[in-house]
Amino acid sequence: MRVALYQCPPLPLDVAGNLKRLHSVAHEACDADVLVLPEMFLTGYNIGAEAVGALAEAQDGQSAQTIAELARNTGLAILYGYPERAEDGQIYNAVQLIDANGQRLCNYRKTHLFGDLDHSMFSPGGDEFSVVELNGWKLGFLICYDLEFPENTRRLALAGAELILVPTANMVPFDFVADVTVRARAFENQCYVAYANYCGHEDQIHYCGQSSIAAPDGQRVALAGLDEALIVATLDRQVIHAAQAANHYLADRRPELYAALHKH
Repeated sequence: MRVALYQCPPLPLDVAGNLKRLHSVAHEACDADVLVLPEMFLTGYNIGAEAVGALAEAQDGQSAQTIAELARNTGLAILYGYPERAEDGQIYNAVQLIDANGQRLCNYRKTHLFGDLDHSMFSPGGDEFSVVELNGWKLGFLICYDLEFPENTRRLALAGAELILVPTANMVPFDFVADVTVRARAFENQCYVAYANYCGHEDQIHYCGQSSIAAPDGQRVALAGLDEALIVATLDRQVIHAAQAANHYLADRRPELYAALHKH
């Protein structure tokens, strides 16, 4: 499995402009199996509730159709972040995976909203932590702040996820998450974690970059700096098997002791 992450500055309120640069990046990354873009890539993240309402699209909206055609033309699966308008009118911070045949494989809605920024724009996603198969690998999905709750990653790992894709809009002063938490989640769950962040500024937000792909042994097999970058890594399932042999976290769990976690 070859995974590409595109780290870029946001281009707020410019869906057409973001689709244009996606077209260029997808052709550059066409030797990968999947391309992962940051959180809310289509519209920018810090754009406010009014703009989110105006730009939100359905799962099968015009942008999804455009990206599906691009995926077919490049032979590349694409995971992109966007504001989703559901059938009931609710708006979610979502990511959607479209495979190389142009089929929509999974739509995931951010479950843990971050601060006033997220809460002012989005409804929280529900109890849907899907694991889907792509090119023989089992993939799970989280969005930014979701990763900072260890239960989310563990739940996906227990469901068989070998690779967790995490579109992100992480900012200063939370560099620790990009530097440490991503690797910790990969290590403690014996899976790969791919974390695609923004760089640069968006109004008062200064994004911290450092997109990475962390292996099940906690090592980073690809790492971006603070500037725009396309990083690619080839994942090896044998590394997962070696990590599972070295660390028995999943097998040594004692769920009967964790019931109190659900009472608070």
